[in-house]
Amino acid sequence: MNPATDGSLSTPLVMLGILLITLSGVPSLFTRKNAGFGQKLASLFVTAGAICGLIGAFSSIILNRSETFIIAWGLPFGPCEIALDPFSGLFLLPVFFISACCSIYGIGYWPAAEHAETTRKVTFFFGLTAASMAFLVMARNMVLFLVAWEVMALSAYFILAAEDHKKEVREAGFIYLAATHTGTLTLFAMFALLHHVTSSFLFPAAASIDAATPLSAAILIAALIGFGMKAGLMPLHVWLPSAHANAPSHISAIMSGVLIKMGIYGIIRVVSFFSHPPLWCGVLILAAGMTTAVLGVTFAMGQKDMKRLLAYSSIDNIGIIAMGVGVAVIGQATGSSTLAMLGMAGALLHVLNHAIFKPLLFLNSGSVIHATGTRNIEAMGGLARAMPATSILFLTGTIAICGLPPLNGFVGEYLVYLALFSGAKDGGGSSAAFMALAVPSLALTGGLALACFAKLYGTAFLGLPRSTDAEHPHEPGGTMLAPIRVLAFLALLIGLFPLLAVKLLHYPLLSWSPDLAQSGLTLSTLAPVTWITMAGVTLAVVALILYVCYSRQLKSTSRQTTTTWGCGYVRPSARMQYTGSSFTETLVHLFKGVLRPRGKEPELKGYFPATREYASNIPDLVLDLIIIPVSRGIDFGFSFVRKLQHGEYHLYILYIFVTMVALLIWAH
Repeated sequence: MNPATDGSLSTPLVMLGILLITLSGVPSLFTRKNAGFGQKLASLFVTAGAICGLIGAFSSIILNRSETFIIAWGLPFGPCEIALDPFSGLFLLPVFFISACCSIYGIGYWPAAEHAETTRKVTFFFGLTAASMAFLVMARNMVLFLVAWEVMALSAYFILAAEDHKKEVREAGFIYLAATHTGTLTLFAMFALLHHVTSSFLFPAAASIDAATPLSAAILIAALIGFGMKAGLMPLHVWLPSAHANAPSHISAIMSGVLIKMGIYGIIRVVSFFSHPPLWCGVLILAAGMTTAVLGVTFAMGQKDMKRLLAYSSIDNIGIIAMGVGVAVIGQATGSSTLAMLGMAGALLHVLNHAIFKPLLFLNSGSVIHATGTRNIEAMGGLARAMPATSILFLTGTIAICGLPPLNGFVGEYLVYLALFSGAKDGGGSSAAFMALAVPSLALTGGLALACFAKLYGTAFLGLPRSTDAEHPHEPGGTMLAPIRVLAFLALLIGLFPLLAVKLLHYPLLSWSPDLAQSGLTLSTLAPVTWITMAGVTLAVVALILYVCYSRQLKSTSRQTTTTWGCGYVRPSARMQYTGSSFTETLVHLFKGVLRPRGKEPELKGYFPATREYASNIPDLVLDLIIIPVSRGIDFGFSFVRKLQHGEYHLYILYIFVTMVALLIWAH
């Protein structure tokens, strides 16, 4: 390895972390009789590697270090270059941190004693997935990037399909493989075009390609399709809901919190290659973000499966990130440094925030599923009594994802709002109109998210148990609660002190676009966030005072237990409670043109009808209503071809003879 650096240890520390994480699952392959020991040893390796990686990434960001290493590999694809700059370092933070949290959580959630057949596979490929993501953001050679991308895709498939004895898991894995390889093929085309323009397999420097070149549009569109499919931009999201829903919860957490952000990283990195990217590109990304955000939360609202709801919510948040990226690209195209800085800052901060509160929610959902044995929120209820810690931590995540203060989700959306208002006010032409339209789109997304997660939390944790599954839940163990508490603390810390996160973004922004350094602008002046700290601390103090007063009053008064007033009913039951479906019925009906809800009304006959059941579901707009029907039509249309293959040699000889005669006649 030939370094071209100033002697810093940032990159070696990151590489050491990647190596430790890569090797973390190897010991478990040789500890068949004591798989639990191998799992714990793997978690130790991942945690140690994450600490090394975090130190290296933080030092690169804080000290503004950019380091390049050349690896001797002897392949005819140019130098094998890896690099660490503040922009890459920012994406490494969630990779290492969430990997460690999920690895520790997995010890309690996926114990080797209960999952003897899958533990070694999950442990090995978990480390490979995390390491490949970290290596991906450091790759500066196109072929090396694609190798890391494919390792990430395949290893993620094996941990996603851990329970491949289940039909729904196999189907989710197949859809994921089909989607990810479609995206990879698009990236092959994109890098081929990029190589044609630059005549090199190395990533071009920032702002080094003229956007007016004939192939620029094809490169950008291919990047949006290939990386957008991994990120989950609609309508390229088809793999994401089923994959997140059917994977083990700690795998869903790392996929949602980190893996889909590799698509966002790819889009931003490719766009940075162009000096003054075209305006249409920024408008296209902004429009895709608006569509993804609104439709993502709309579909989330109609789900009954807890993890599927969270999966669609990830699509919604990817849309918010894309809106920030779109504004930043519009700012670059129009020469507005203010738009570029605010838009990209909002996008990057929401990348970090989503990487905190979404794993927080997925890991909590794993605790709920672990305790109740079901993912159906309609079968839950009353969990807050038996699971008070999980209830509070889940509530923390729901407040954060709804973008409410004093938690971190508010801060990232605040920066995106600032960028949109700035563009709508000072911009001109169609881009200003799009940004003006994006403001109510973002507001609508926030309102629907609030309704969606009020449904989720209220149905699952409040009221009475709706089924026998929810009657005897239990709190998770220490190894499961510890990483969740750390994530909740970070969500609160960034929400109360957003200036820490804002300062962390300064050098990554300059690394992404060197032109921002020449503008003299700073994010601290463009986005004053000190008032957020003042308001957040005030709110926290008021809430603490009210809690103390309420506790004292509760202790000083006598208490008695009784049932909740049931509107005159003598014996109210759980069947009288609102279900999640009834809570959002009005909104689902409002968006029925998009959601296309399916359900069959039961027939009720006579004065005393027999027991009937009603079931409904929300199909996926693209997968269930477009791709699958079209695929079945194509399969049916070509089904006659299969009849030609009988396995009889004399028929095959006849086919060859007929073909040769036809060719001779045609040639003559």
